[in-house]
Amino acid sequence: MEFWPLAAGVLAAAAVVLLLLWLLTAVRLRRNIFDRTAAERMRIDLELSLAEQNGRLGIIRELQDGAVLNVARLITQAEGARYTAENDPASAVRVATALVEDGRVALADMRRVLTIVREGETVDTPQPGLQPARNLFRVMRDAGLQVSFAESGDRFPLKPGAELAIFRILQGALANALTHGGRGTAANVSFAWTRDGLQLLVDDDGIRAAARRVSSDPDEVAARTRYTIDDDLHALSESVSGAGITQMRERAELFGGTFTAGTVPGVGFSVAAVFPSLRYHNGVHGVNLSR
Repeated sequence: MEFWPLAAGVLAAAAVVLLLLWLLTAVRLRRNIFDRTAAERMRIDLELSLAEQNGRLGIIRELQDGAVLNVARLITQAEGARYTAENDPASAVRVATALVEDGRVALADMRRVLTIVREGETVDTPQPGLQPARNLFRVMRDAGLQVSFAESGDRFPLKPGAELAIFRILQGALANALTHGGRGTAANVSFAWTRDGLQLLVDDDGIRAAARRVSSDPDEVAARTRYTIDDDLHALSESVSGAGITQMRERAELFGGTFTAGTVPGVGFSVAAVFPSLRYHNGVHGVNLSR
């Protein structure tokens, strides 16, 4: 008769020990997952930082070459204006006008160069954001973000400053998608070129990705991503803030663009930067040359 109470006590003690071991294992597993996630994000930051440093060296070489050519051209035009003034004063006025315009373009370029240097940021190719974007897509895909890209319209050349602004907005949007959506999040990137502008869109499904990580059952995923009309209204009226959002908005405004960002209920997050007159803001327009 004494055997059963003793056996019950032993089983209860064993159950408690097993429970404690299970809890310890679960805590360690969760800690390991967190450590791996933090390490992966650190790796991404370091790789992007290294790419920025390499890009800085490249753009310094490009800007140096461009500055030398601009100054050389201005000197040549000034010498021509002096010679023309001695022989044909009327033509000298036209040459001087062209000289002033070229000088303004060179000054605008230098203003933007100074802004880039102060930020300590750059990209490493003169293409309209596509080659550095492809490198960024590769890094993000390695980190677990499912990036797709689509482009429409005819591209036009971008100055380094405009290219940098667009690249940084794209980089910030994808980094947010990975940070808040996690691995497995799908991010759809689109460049829509118009005659004079560009529209950049980055839509992710971070909310759905989080639900998919919890369960692979479609019904449960649908239940976890269900939303109401109140959620829609809140998404339309919410004001998204944060250092990254503010920087992206300021970069867009530097080149005459507008920036919007917000939650898409039941889906994820959306970022849009619209530059209706980028072809003009890409040059002298919008830059204070009197500073």
